[in-house]
Amino acid sequence: MSEKEDLAKQKAEAAAKAKAAALAKKQAKEEEAAEKPEGEIDIAKQKAEAAAKAKAAALAKKQAKEAAEKPEGEMMDIAKQKAAAAAKAKAAALAKKQAKEAVEKPEGEMDIAKQKAAAAAKAKAAALARKQAKEEAGEKPEGEIDAVKQKAAAAAKAKAAAAAKAKAAAAAKNRTAVQESEEADTPSEISPNQSKLDQIVSAIESHVGQGALLENYINRLSKDVPTLVANPDTYFSIAKFLRYDEQLDFSYLSELHGTDFESHMEIYVHLHSFKMNQSVALKVKLDRDTPVIPSLVPLWSGANWPECEAYDLLGINFYEHPDLKRILLGEDWKGYPLRKDYEPYDVEV
Repeated sequence: MSEKEDLAKQKAEAAAKAKAAALAKKQAKEEEAAEKPEGEIDIAKQKAEAAAKAKAAALAKKQAKEAAEKPEGEMMDIAKQKAAAAAKAKAAALAKKQAKEAVEKPEGEMDIAKQKAAAAAKAKAAALARKQAKEEAGEKPEGEIDAVKQKAAAAAKAKAAAAAKAKAAAAAKNRTAVQESEEADTPSEISPNQSKLDQIVSAIESHVGQGALLENYINRLSKDVPTLVANPDTYFSIAKFLRYDEQLDFSYLSELHGTDFESHMEIYVHLHSFKMNQSVALKVKLDRDTPVIPSLVPLWSGANWPECEAYDLLGINFYEHPDLKRILLGEDWKGYPLRKDYEPYDVEV
């Protein structure tokens, strides 16, 4: 018989003896509880012990016999199972101990421990992300990285340009809607300036011609200013009449500016008559591709710089202007910045 088989027999005998002793104690305790006379109790104890010993010896013999019959592999499995059971019991005891210690810790210490664990996890994740980014960057040649950056920059610029274009289109649409609302039919309530508008229109049609004005209306959104929309061919003639007619005498030009409505260009002129104590707006719509109109400088010297500004920023040409030039941008500047479709010549500027 090998040493392993002897060891198995010894373990089996020891286990049987321990079991028999436990059984004997149990039986003795039960007999004591039955309140037997002392002599009978001793006899019962002796019998119980003898029976337990006989049973333990029989069990030990049986286990030894079974152990001797088992192959070496099964003996090893049993040993492994016992070792695993012992390890589990040890782990359970350790977990129980740690749980007990955790319960005994104050709440503040528990929070600090949680914070430390969370911070450690975050630091580990950040380090892993940095490592991955570094590895990805290290895998690409320097030239490829530059190309990727350039592509990203170009895509960002294209996206910004598209957004600006869409925004400009939306703004133009809103302005057109506002203009249409301004030029809508006169409300039921008559404006206090309606009689003056009628007087001005009647005078223009009498002296310049019936088709001189394309339309006229009271601009409710601009302090009820009487507004005249001139035909491009009669724009200068109407302006001259407003300036020099003795009854009207619009001697002061307070404003002149141009606007790009995408469908057309427009010149807006604001005039005031001290004799009538009344203001009037004169407008004219121009072809967007070739915006050309007579200069009003011969009538009002105050139109000089505003017309130069409209030329500089919108490209509107005022012929017979005494010195039409760019006053904000250089003469070699490409394009007109206030046009809705303007794209900078140098995209980096």
